[in-house]
Amino acid sequence: MIYAKQHRGVVVAEKGMIAASQPLAVSAGLKVLQEGGNFVDASLAASAVLCVIEPYNSHIGGDAFIIVYDAKTGETTALNASGEAPQKATPERFPNGIPLRGLQAASVPGLVSAWFALHERWGTIPVSELLKTAIDYAENGYPTGFRASRAFMENRDLLYQFPDTADALLNDGQLPAPGSKVVQPDLAWTLRQIAEGGRAAFYEGAITERILKYSDENDGLFSAQDFANHQTQISAPIKTDYRGYTVHGQPPVSQGHILLQELNLVEGYDLAKWGHNSANALHVQVEAKRLAFADRAAYLGDPKFVSVPIETLLSKSYADRRRFEIDMNHASTEVAEGDIDHDTTYFCVTDSEGNAISFIQSVFWGFGCGVVARDTGVLFNNRMTGFSLDPNSPNLLAPGKRTAHTLNAYLVTQERNGRSELAFVGGTPGGDIQVQSNLQVICNVIDFGMNPQEAIEAARWQHGIGVGGDGSPQQTFWIEDRVPEKTLDELRGKGHKVERLGGWGHGSSYQLIARDPNTGVYLGGSDPRCDGHAAGF
Repeated sequence: MIYAKQHRGVVVAEKGMIAASQPLAVSAGLKVLQEGGNFVDASLAASAVLCVIEPYNSHIGGDAFIIVYDAKTGETTALNASGEAPQKATPERFPNGIPLRGLQAASVPGLVSAWFALHERWGTIPVSELLKTAIDYAENGYPTGFRASRAFMENRDLLYQFPDTADALLNDGQLPAPGSKVVQPDLAWTLRQIAEGGRAAFYEGAITERILKYSDENDGLFSAQDFANHQTQISAPIKTDYRGYTVHGQPPVSQGHILLQELNLVEGYDLAKWGHNSANALHVQVEAKRLAFADRAAYLGDPKFVSVPIETLLSKSYADRRRFEIDMNHASTEVAEGDIDHDTTYFCVTDSEGNAISFIQSVFWGFGCGVVARDTGVLFNNRMTGFSLDPNSPNLLAPGKRTAHTLNAYLVTQERNGRSELAFVGGTPGGDIQVQSNLQVICNVIDFGMNPQEAIEAARWQHGIGVGGDGSPQQTFWIEDRVPEKTLDELRGKGHKVERLGGWGHGSSYQLIARDPNTGVYLGGSDPRCDGHAAGF
């Protein structure tokens, strides 16, 4: 290992580890591990703390996607805790489009349901104990970090737009300065109701009554039926083999299939021979991204409402056919779907038994829909804006339907000694750049032999729609400025529109824990692009 390449050191621990974007959440999870709790116990404590101290990223009014590795069985499980559209939500209700903010932008919250689905299967410590730290931070306050203070400042107009939100998240209407405390007594009440009354307290009890009353008074669409009918979906992950490793991804409605398709496509090339962040390696990765995203637009929707051809999309033969569309000398300009014949927070936890959890939760846009329901402290997501109103789209809005989701978590195993063992677990927030970042970090570990911290800190790219010289939308390839100019010139020669990001300007905050196959110890890394860190014992 060449530590000179790293900004931070690799965290090495034997009995358990957590990596998250917020130090107080790391401390909460680590404390649970040290006191004998397992990976799920620690993840629930960390998840709840994140809801209290990072409302701009996630909240109990949001949703989550999770993958679990059970070391006893070697099996993995996927949980989809996204929320359904309310029964009153129909395309006809939105002749001018689904609003970005306000309660009509919110789907049914799913995160609390996920807590109890996880705890029922794997939890060992009562939920009432696991929520104590979050309740304390809500009731007695938490000190605001520098990045958090900036997030509040940047969203001040939104916070002041909704008086109940300002009352809930700001003390006396003042934006929190770094180090100042934020107290949320209503959220403390809600968390205590959940701690004492369990899942039913949120979906059928006093909390629900307050939410529905507020929804009725503020043009919301929620009904008692919406909350009572919500369930976390539990299923097998989708999988692909990548150079001898098994990558476990999130099934639809998550866009997790994009990551697996990207890996299937780039597997046909010798990235290691070309070199890390070489022009050819970057070109192949971004072209694979374009092809997989085209398939997302054409095929991804809620499997309860539309047929998603996931088996075909993830087949190696399909990747072989699509790979012919990659021209090594030219960037693609228009990409169609294949012929198939027919801001968020992430953390991961491992424990002394070898179990692991990959956990991502979100309210979608910063501060979600912007609305906190009075007397609850619950901030709601704006995930309804993920739906399409195009009648021909597989992601067309319908009552009770889940929208196609940017959230996805992954986990990587490898066959050793006749059983499936954890290799590494990681992920990041970032909307559409999640699967792009995951592709890069997985390749950094497997193709380029990097340790977790090296893999995270390596210069990163993101691809999407930018603005051309004439002001029109244009596919743009943004690359952190630690990549040599010569490489960027080669990419421009292939027809890519390349722009520089700052040295650490990529819009992600990666967390990664690997397990050394020889010693069994955990190796943790955390992104310098965020406040968090990895910690173990």
